[in-house]
Amino acid sequence: MMKFVFFMIFMIPLSWFSSLYWFNQFMYFVLFLVFLMSYCNTPIYSDLSYFLGCDFVSYLLILLSIWVCGLMIMASEKINKEHFFGNFFLLVMVSLLFSLFMTFSAVNLFIFYLFFEVSLIPTLILILGWGYQPERIQAGLYMFFYTLFASLPMMVAIFYLYYVLDSIDYFFLLDKVDSLYLYLCMIMVFLVKIPMFFVHLWLPKAHVEAPVSGSMILAGIMLKLGGYGLLRLMPVFLCVGSKFNYFFIMVSLFGGFVISLICLRQSDIKSLIAYSSVSHMGLVLGGIMTMNLWGFYGALVMMIAHGLCSSGLFCLANVTYERLGKRNLFVNKGLISLMPSMSIWWFLLCSSNMAAPPSLNLMGEIMLINSLVSWGVMTVGLLMLTSFFSAAYSLYLYSYSQHGKMSISLYGFNLGMIREYLLMFLHWIPLNLLFMKGDFFLV
Repeated sequence: MMKFVFFMIFMIPLSWFSSLYWFNQFMYFVLFLVFLMSYCNTPIYSDLSYFLGCDFVSYLLILLSIWVCGLMIMASEKINKEHFFGNFFLLVMVSLLFSLFMTFSAVNLFIFYLFFEVSLIPTLILILGWGYQPERIQAGLYMFFYTLFASLPMMVAIFYLYYVLDSIDYFFLLDKVDSLYLYLCMIMVFLVKIPMFFVHLWLPKAHVEAPVSGSMILAGIMLKLGGYGLLRLMPVFLCVGSKFNYFFIMVSLFGGFVISLICLRQSDIKSLIAYSSVSHMGLVLGGIMTMNLWGFYGALVMMIAHGLCSSGLFCLANVTYERLGKRNLFVNKGLISLMPSMSIWWFLLCSSNMAAPPSLNLMGEIMLINSLVSWGVMTVGLLMLTSFFSAAYSLYLYSYSQHGKMSISLYGFNLGMIREYLLMFLHWIPLNLLFMKGDFFLV
């Protein structure tokens, strides 16, 4: 694992050369390819070196992190073109990828916690430095303090676990801890990060104020940190989880339904996509909390699918924003007449967002529905409503933005650039071809 760490460290000097902007992005794809070749399909850790290792879950999430970070550079070409602190942007990107890599590959709970917190800082810099409106400072602080407030109890809980179990390596966290207070202290930060309904208010705010790269990393990777932490800790809290998880399952499913309704009355494109993320991650949280194998792998598949799909939708929202200077659905109308070729990508990604075949979202949703219905038949009603309304807001987003009368304020326009079509292609292809390796996710 250290070879990848050194790869990223040696990428830091590259960010000083603004002329090497695209070479920098190329290096991300090289890193992706090299990591892909260290194929890891085992539920046990391999590639162990000091406090780093890689199992199946880490392998997939690290691949997703590298992929999304490479695409973030492609989406932020405007920063390079306008010389808007491009060097510093590339440096923030490398540090962000480094912190995510360390978070997903740590085999020690404290190292995981440390880099989990470190990953906040580059994200905050992205929002504050390249965000759109003056409210970005408030949005950044919202995100920072929500996470920080919930993560301090976790630090105390980690030290207590170390005191009780004499180790906080994942391998040795086999003793079943039966304490509700410890359970809540440990998982609270992940519930904020995923985010669970009731503690989700930081997410739409951060998304609306963040630049396209900030939105991509927030939707693509940051929400997955919460899911990853829960996947790692659920085996430790089997006893207490089996008694109290029903509460979290009901909150996340009910929240998913309510958020789907909220999506239907959003006028800001970015806000709509951000709320749809909360709805999807509600399903993921429900699946993890059932504590069965279908839920575990379903949550993993859904996290990968959502990372690609949501990130792609934010890119599309940015493409229209760069053309029209607005993100309001009342202004962004009739885009099918202006950018007919981009309209197909709107259609493909909106259809993936509502879990239409052959997307990975469908596979994840089927697995999660299986998991939740086998846990309790009473969940069927909420699952039906959530599924139906997720289709409804995806259709609303597509039809409202593509059809209708064009805005009178438009007086000049250009169609999509090749870079933008490539960007959409690189989001959509893995999202819709990975289902062919369905057996791969059901080790």
